[in-house]
Amino acid sequence: MFAVVPRSMQRMRWPWLGEFIAGEARAWLFVAKGLLAMLLATWLAMWLRLEQPSTCMMTVAIVMHPHSGMVLAKSFYRAIGTVTGSVFALVLMGLVPQNRELFLLALSLWVALCAGGAMLYRNFMAYGFVLAGYTAAIVTLPVANSPLDVFDSAVMRVSEVLLGIAVSGLVSDVILPERMHTTLRQNVRRQFTGFIDLVRDSAGGSISRVEMERAQLAFVRNAVQLEDLRASVIFEDPEVYARSGQMRLFNERYMAAATSFQSLHHLILRLHHAGRAEIVQALIALCEPLRDALSPARGQQHDPGVLAPRVEAFAASLRGRAMALRKGLDGDPLEFDTGASLAARFAEELHGFIAIEEALRGGPIRRYVERVRFRRSTDALGAALVALRGFVTLVPLALFWLASDWTEGGSAMIVAAIFSGLVAAMPNPVGAVVRILVGFALGACAAFVAAFWLLPGSDSFPLLATLLLPWLAIGFYLATRPTLFGIGVGYAIGFSFTLGLKNPMTYDVGYFLNNAIALLIGVLVCAVAYMVLPGVDGTRWQRARQLRRLRELVWQAASEPLAEVGPQFESVSRDLFLQQVTHTRPESRESRVLLAWGLAVQESGRVLIELREEMAGATYAPALQVAVQEAVTAVGELYREPDAGHWRRADRAVGAAIAIAARTPALRSHLYQLRSALRDEESPLASLIPDDPDKETP
Repeated sequence: MFAVVPRSMQRMRWPWLGEFIAGEARAWLFVAKGLLAMLLATWLAMWLRLEQPSTCMMTVAIVMHPHSGMVLAKSFYRAIGTVTGSVFALVLMGLVPQNRELFLLALSLWVALCAGGAMLYRNFMAYGFVLAGYTAAIVTLPVANSPLDVFDSAVMRVSEVLLGIAVSGLVSDVILPERMHTTLRQNVRRQFTGFIDLVRDSAGGSISRVEMERAQLAFVRNAVQLEDLRASVIFEDPEVYARSGQMRLFNERYMAAATSFQSLHHLILRLHHAGRAEIVQALIALCEPLRDALSPARGQQHDPGVLAPRVEAFAASLRGRAMALRKGLDGDPLEFDTGASLAARFAEELHGFIAIEEALRGGPIRRYVERVRFRRSTDALGAALVALRGFVTLVPLALFWLASDWTEGGSAMIVAAIFSGLVAAMPNPVGAVVRILVGFALGACAAFVAAFWLLPGSDSFPLLATLLLPWLAIGFYLATRPTLFGIGVGYAIGFSFTLGLKNPMTYDVGYFLNNAIALLIGVLVCAVAYMVLPGVDGTRWQRARQLRRLRELVWQAASEPLAEVGPQFESVSRDLFLQQVTHTRPESRESRVLLAWGLAVQESGRVLIELREEMAGATYAPALQVAVQEAVTAVGELYREPDAGHWRRADRAVGAAIAIAARTPALRSHLYQLRSALRDEESPLASLIPDDPDKETP
C-alpha cells in the first residue's frame, strides 16, 4: 500500500519546482504575446502595403515588455519621439538637401543630443528621446541621395513604427494582460505597513545607528520605486490615473514623516551618548504612548481607518504630556524641548500619512490643495558625455561613408544610431552593447538561414508565420532571462532588421550579406565607442561628484528661494542618494559613509528649510534675524565645503543664535537640533569636531 501524500506536503517538498514552473509559465506567456504582436504587425504592414514590414517587427521587439503598463508607457513616449524625429528629418532635409557633409554632421549631432536626453531623463521619457534620434536616421539616411523622397520616407517609416507600437500595446493590454496596478498597490501597502511596524517597534526606545541606516536605505528605495511604478501604471489603470495626485501626496508625506522619524531618533541617540539619561528617559516616556496608539486589536494594526483617530489623539495629548514631563527636569531643558517639538511634528506628519493611505484604500477621489511633484536629480555633465559618445560613434561612420561612397553606409549609421540611444540610459552600457552585439550577430545568422532556406518556399502568410515562429521565439525567450536580456534584445532586433522583410520581398544573397555586414559594423563601432569612452555611472569620480551635489543640497536649502527648494528637497535628496548607493557594495565601508552623509543631509537640510520658513512666517527682532541668518549660511557653507574652519564658524554661529533666541522656543529648538547634528560623533562631520568643542564656542 502507498500512502497518499497531501498536496500541501508536496508543495513543501518541492518548492523550487513550483517557482520554476510559475516562472516558465510567465516567460512563455510573454513569448507567445511577443510572437503574436510581431506576426500581427507584420501581416498588417503587408496588408496595408507598407514598404518595410521589418521596421514593424523591429519596433515590436524593442517595445514589448511582460507588463502591459510598461508597454503602454513606453509606447506613449515612443510615439511622441517618432513624430518629433520625423519632423526634424523633414526640416533637416529641407535645409541642407544638397550638402551631404553638413547633413550628416547635423544628423549625428541630433542623434547624439537625443542620446544625452535619454540619459538626462532616466524615466520613460528616455524612450521618447531614443525614438526621436533614430527615427530621424531611418527616415533620412535611405533617401540621402534623393532628397525629394524624404516626405514619402517619413510617412512610410512613421506609419511602420506607429503600427508596431499600436499592435504591441493592443496585444499586451488585451490578451492575458499582466497588470502592474496589483504590484503598485502591494508596494504601497508594504510601504505603509513596514513604516508603521518600524515606528511601533521603536516607539518605546531607540534603535541603533546601523538599523537606522538600513531603514534610511529602505525609505529611499521605497519612495523612488513608488514614483517609478506610479508613472507606469497610470497608462493601464484609470483609477490609478485618477488617484495619481493622492499617490504623489502619499509619497511626499511618507518622505516627510521618515525624515522627522530619523531626526527624532538621532537626537535621542546623541543625548544617550552624551550621558543625558534624564532627558532621554523623558523623551522616551513622551513617545511611548505612540506604541499603544499603533497597537489596536489584532487584525487592525495596519488598518488606517483605525489608526488615524488613535494617532490624532496621541498628537493632541503631546502638548500636555510634554508640559508635565518638563516640570520634572532641572535647569533649562532645551534638549527636551527640541525632542518634544520633533515628536509633535512627527505625530502630525504620521497622522497625515495614515490619512492619505486611508483615502487610497477606497476613499473619495478628489483634488488636493497641495501640489506635489517628485523631482529627480539630473546630471548634465553625465548626459553631455553620453552625447559626446554618441557623436563619436556616428561621425567616423559618416566620414567613412563620404570618403568611400560605401553603398551600405546608411544602414551602418542607422543601426549605430539605434543602439547608441538604446544603451545610453542602461546601468552598464559597455556590457549591454557587447551583449547586444553578440545577440545581433546570432540574429543575423538566423536571418540568413530563414531568408534563403525557408522563406522562398512560403507562398502564404500562414506558412511564412509558421517558418518564422521558432526563430523569433528564441529572441523573446532570451529576453525573459535577466542575464541574457541584452542578447535577447540584440537577437530580436538583428533578426528582424537583417531579414529585411519587404513588400514585395526580394532575395539577393549579395545585398543581404553586404547589408548584414554593414549592420554588424554599425553595432561594432557603437561597442568600440562605448569602450573607448566608457560611461561615468558607477565610477568613483561620478560618486564623488554625486556626494558633492548631495552636500550642496544643504547649501541650496540655506540660500535658494523657499518656493523652489522646499517642495523638491526631500525627493531630490533621495533620488540622488539612491543613484550613489546603487553602485556600491551593500554593508561596505563606502556604502556606510554614503548612508551617513544621506542621513546628515536630510536632517540638516530639512531643519534649515523649517528654520527659514519660521523666520519668514513671523516678525522677529533685527538682531535675532541677523544671528539666525548667519547660522543658516554658516551651516550651508559647511556642507558645501566641509573643513575644520567651516565647522568652527558654523558651530559658533549656531551657538550665538541659540543664545539670542532664548525667548523664542520654536527657533531655539530648530537651532539646537542643528547644533546637535553638528556635534554628532557618529556623523560624517565627526572628523572635524575638536576634542573640546565647547572651548571653540564663546
